[in-house]
Amino acid sequence: MTIPTHVIRLYSPPMRPDSPSPVVPFLVACAGIATYSAMDVLMKGLSIGIGAYNAVLWRTGAGTLLSGVLYLAMRPAMPGRAAMRIHAVRSLFVAMMALGFFWALARLPMAEAIALAFVAPLLALYMAAIFLGEKIGGRSIAASALGLAGVLVIVAGKLGGAYDREALWAIGAVFLSAVCYAYNLILARRQAKMAGPMEIAFFQNLFVTLFLALGAPWFLVQPGAAHAPAIFGAATLATISLLLLSWAYARAETQILATTEYTGFLWAMLFGWIFYSEPVTLPTIAGAVLIVAACLIVARKAPHGDPVDPAAA
Repeated sequence: MTIPTHVIRLYSPPMRPDSPSPVVPFLVACAGIATYSAMDVLMKGLSIGIGAYNAVLWRTGAGTLLSGVLYLAMRPAMPGRAAMRIHAVRSLFVAMMALGFFWALARLPMAEAIALAFVAPLLALYMAAIFLGEKIGGRSIAASALGLAGVLVIVAGKLGGAYDREALWAIGAVFLSAVCYAYNLILARRQAKMAGPMEIAFFQNLFVTLFLALGAPWFLVQPGAAHAPAIFGAATLATISLLLLSWAYARAETQILATTEYTGFLWAMLFGWIFYSEPVTLPTIAGAVLIVAACLIVARKAPHGDPVDPAAA
């Protein structure tokens, strides 16, 4: 997929400075991933109950109300054209990513779906070099290879059986979602440099809801009252996660923070065991150890800062 240059170079205002150390943004990003993983538990149930489209639409609709109240209470100035444009572009990728992933999550075990989705941070690492000009050091390459090895160990242990046709489609949906998510991580870095976390949370929820609402005449289903707690719970967790990740991506490079995505499997392993009685196997533990090691390696990397945008020079 070719990404137009004008989609990347969306603005010219000064960037927010990075944190002197990547450790604090790294830990905040880990907290954001943990919160998002908890949201996955609720979204899996909703996707099974009312379908992925309705689960995502109603969650982002509730998230728009929740984040809108907080954002508008701050009496913010209206974002400029460049900011609104990147909010809309990223939201489009988020909408595609969410539909693909939660459709697959309703058809695959939680840990397996997240393990497959781990190709996203690996793609983001190299997309950051292509689209943001970030330098990929030897430490980041080693960490990505180690993380990939952990994913392969997990996949080998959990995906060895035969799948029916629907499950194979679900695997394909996860990989498509991962491509969208990888580019979403690249846009997150640009977006977080020009907008505050609360602004990002509100407009992302708003634009995703508007994009998905285009399909409402054909796919919309009104959920029952029993689904309301899960919808608002998922919206709350998603908003908190977005705030944490937006704060982190404004202060550290994509190639540092992208590896925190690997910690999502640790939470999936725990939540799968608690909520779905999924056994914790030896390959799962071995893969998790490799993934954590990859995260610790990349967390020690010193930030390079942002490249100079030739379009703004």
